[in-house]
Amino acid sequence: MRKEFDFTGAKRAQDVPELAKLQAETGVGKVRITMYVDADVLAAFRKKAEAEGKGYQTLINEALREAATPENAPVTIETLRKVLREELHAA
Repeated sequence: MRKEFDFTGAKRAQDVPELAKLQAETGVGKVRITMYVDADVLAAFRKKAEAEGKGYQTLINEALREAATPENAPVTIETLRKVLREELHAA
């Protein structure tokens, strides 16, 4: 954080009615967790984040979101067989 930013008098979003209402409506937010990652993995994310001008935590979150998306799941033999059966049946 830059030194010229002074947040000593700042309020938390939950203490500002308009922001608290928006948070309640969306129901979406961040959750703080503690986890251990290998040092080389963290270094790689930090290097990539610096190159892209983003935060490394943002990149980690994006990578986790992509990995958790069902469409990005690796193709299993069973899935491949199912798709082939469907395609052969349609032809």
